[in-house]
Amino acid sequence: MKVILLHPTGNRNVRAVMEGLASAGMLAEFNTTLSADPAASWLKLMPKGMSQEWLRRTFPVPADQIWTSPLLEIARIALPKLGWRSCAEHEHGWASLDAVYHQLDRAAARRLPRLAQKRKANAVYAYEDGALATFTQAKQLGMTCVYDLPIAFWETTRRLLTEEAERLPGWAPTLGGGILDSPAKLERKTRELELADVVVGPGQFVLNSLPPWAKGKQLVMAPFGSPRKLDPMEANESAEKGKSNRPLRVLFAGAMGQRKGLGDLFAAVRLLNRSDIELVVMGSLLAPMEFYHEALPNFTHEPGRSNEQVLALMRSCDVFCLPSIVEGRALVMQEAMSQGLPLIITPNTGGADLIQEGKTGFLVPIRSPEAIANKLTWFLENRAQIPEMGRNAQEHAASYTWENYGAQIVESLSS
Repeated sequence: MKVILLHPTGNRNVRAVMEGLASAGMLAEFNTTLSADPAASWLKLMPKGMSQEWLRRTFPVPADQIWTSPLLEIARIALPKLGWRSCAEHEHGWASLDAVYHQLDRAAARRLPRLAQKRKANAVYAYEDGALATFTQAKQLGMTCVYDLPIAFWETTRRLLTEEAERLPGWAPTLGGGILDSPAKLERKTRELELADVVVGPGQFVLNSLPPWAKGKQLVMAPFGSPRKLDPMEANESAEKGKSNRPLRVLFAGAMGQRKGLGDLFAAVRLLNRSDIELVVMGSLLAPMEFYHEALPNFTHEPGRSNEQVLALMRSCDVFCLPSIVEGRALVMQEAMSQGLPLIITPNTGGADLIQEGKTGFLVPIRSPEAIANKLTWFLENRAQIPEMGRNAQEHAASYTWENYGAQIVESLSS
């Protein structure tokens, strides 16, 4: 099998698929928006912030295996910084992320007949919202269509988020785009899934979210990889874990909305009403700060930061809690585990396989502040067990590697 892979930004999981395909000799070409040569001299002349942005668009395959369509993506990045935010407005802006996905999809579809001959390609691998034109053309050419679904299928997402808006109306404005997507966008998602021969998901929650008519397709569950483990010097930063002479530091990380269950975590901390627990919330605001402080006056907000700084913050905490209502597979869970934090999560995070109950953390039902409070109480009353649970979490997270992620997908496509 020779595969054309397309994605507009090429994030970490896309790179792992790319590396896996390339190592197996199965990558025909990678289609994206921007690509930079890390050795290019012009990068050294740019301001640090801009050069780092470009370095995020370097890829682990030779340049002759990469094709780019850059103009719309450059507009999407640049125009909001110049004050023209409406150009990148969700769905409607001509330089929105949706527009970038669709433009790359159409461009890849136009090139497909020639690539099928030139590169001997017989399969395409595309991602949700950016696959329809390519899959439509691929079907006409008799090519296999591989669909990577990074979050629960839209019908499940819409149902869960609509229920949340009714259950916690005050938090409804924080639910995000999934509840606001237009009928046209949802129809596009359905058509993409209909055309797919293979569906790849990062966790069982995503695959379980598929409608019955799609479950006869080849389904591939490939969990994401984890960051590296702590080295001995960094481990010293975690020496305070388990001590009961300071508050239990509980970390939440992610967009500060109810899709990730933040309202339920706030409710759990209110139920406990204890001074020996500190909730640390790291993430982007989806409402004014006053809204969050009305819901829970005493929490510590940490803004977003570089990945290394995120990992350092994790090492200063004791427990990671993510009571999400709907996800794909929140990579932040494995990041927290890699830094020695046991978890309190819901199955809807996509990470149920990360939990060895009582060893690496605990699963709690969605929409249950009482269950979250119960597990937080357990950690408060069993502080001495936290270091061992953190080590268990580290070891378990280390078994999930990006190499295995890519290899698992490649093996499934080869079978």
